[in-house]
Amino acid sequence: MATAPSAKLTPLLKDELDIVIPTIQNLDFLEMWKPFFEQYHLIIVQDGDPSKKIRVPNGFDYQLYNKNDVNRILGPKASCISFKDSACRCFGYLVSKKNYIFTIDDDCFVAKDPSGKEINALEQHIKNLLTPSTTHFFNTLYDPYREGADFVRGYPFSLREGVPTAVSHGLWLNIPDYDAPTQLVKPLERNTSQNLLDYPLMMKKKRPCKYKAIQIRYVDAVMTVPKGTLFPMCGMNLAFDRELIRPAMYFGLIGDGQPIGRYDDMWAGWCMKVKCDHLGLGVKTGLPYIWHSKASNPFVNLKKEYKGIFWQEKAIPFFQSVSLPKEGSSVEKCYLALAGEVKSKLGEVDPYFIKLADAMVTWIEAWNMVNSPGEKPAMTSLPNATSKK
Repeated sequence: MATAPSAKLTPLLKDELDIVIPTIQNLDFLEMWKPFFEQYHLIIVQDGDPSKKIRVPNGFDYQLYNKNDVNRILGPKASCISFKDSACRCFGYLVSKKNYIFTIDDDCFVAKDPSGKEINALEQHIKNLLTPSTTHFFNTLYDPYREGADFVRGYPFSLREGVPTAVSHGLWLNIPDYDAPTQLVKPLERNTSQNLLDYPLMMKKKRPCKYKAIQIRYVDAVMTVPKGTLFPMCGMNLAFDRELIRPAMYFGLIGDGQPIGRYDDMWAGWCMKVKCDHLGLGVKTGLPYIWHSKASNPFVNLKKEYKGIFWQEKAIPFFQSVSLPKEGSSVEKCYLALAGEVKSKLGEVDPYFIKLADAMVTWIEAWNMVNSPGEKPAMTSLPNATSKK
C-alpha cells in the first residue's frame, strides 16, 4: 500500500527571521537558494538607480525597497544610510520586525561540503545563534555545543553555560574575501575543498611563469571569537539576533560620497564586537560556507580602500582600548557612548570620523523612530515599497 508523501518540514525560525539582501541587479541567484529560502520573508534593498526594475524570481515572499523609499520613510534621517556599497543593507535591519536576520550578497551561491552535499547555510547560522558562545575560556574542540562535541578536560564547569550568541559569521569557498593589495598579488588564489594544479599564466600562455592557486581545506568547525578580540567581519554571509544586537549592526557612512569604501562591514564588526564584549554577548565564526562567485576589480577596490588601509591602523587600537560606561546597560546607550568616543578620539585622525560619529547618532535616532513601541513600519507605514507573496 502506497504511503502519502510526507509534509514539508517547517524550517527553523520560519516566522522569526528575515533575509536581507542588498542588490543592484536581478536576483536570479535566488533560484539556487529556493529550497532553503522559499518559506522565509525577504527584505531586498536596491542600490543604484531606483527607477531600474529589479526582477525577483517567482515563489518568494519579499519586500523591495529603493533609495526613494529610504528617503520617504526616514526623511532627513535618511542621511545615515549609505549607497553604492553594501551598507545600504542596514535599512533592511531597520524595517525588519523579526527577531533574527540573515544577510547574504547576490553573488553568493549554495556551496557543497567535501562529500558533495549542498550546504544549508541558513540552517547552520540558526544553529549557531541558538546555542551559547564560550567567550571567557577557549575550548580546544571549538564549539562544544555542536552534536558530537563537548567540553575538554580542564574546562571550568562554572563557565560551561556560556553566554547568549548574538552573531554568527560564516565563511566562503571559491573567491576569498581579500583586500585589494592581496587580490593583486594573489590573483588566482581560491578557497576550495578540491585539489588544484598550478595554473598557467592566463592570457595566451606567452610566458612560462605560473601562479599557484592555494588549496584551503573545508574546515568543519565553529568557534567563539574570544572576549577582547576583534576580527574582520564580512557582511556577505552573516546572521544575528536582532533582539540582542538591536541597532549595533550599523555599517556606517561608507560608500557613495565618502572618502572610503569596502569598510562598512569591517566598521560594523568592530563596533559590534566591542558592544558584545561589554554586554556579555557572544560571536561565532566558521561554518557555514557559501560559494562566493564574483571577484571584484582590485584596482577599483584599491581606490575605495586605500584610506581605510591607513586608517585601520589607528581605528583598531582605538577599539582595542575604548571603554564604555558601566551604566551603558542598553545597546542604544552603548552605541551612543561609542559614537562620542569615535568623535573625540578618531576625529583627531581625520574629520571624516566626526561625520561618521554624527551618522551613528542619526542611525540611533532613525532606529528609535522606526522601531518605537506599537509601530510596524514594514507592514503598515511603508505602502509604496514593492511587496509580493
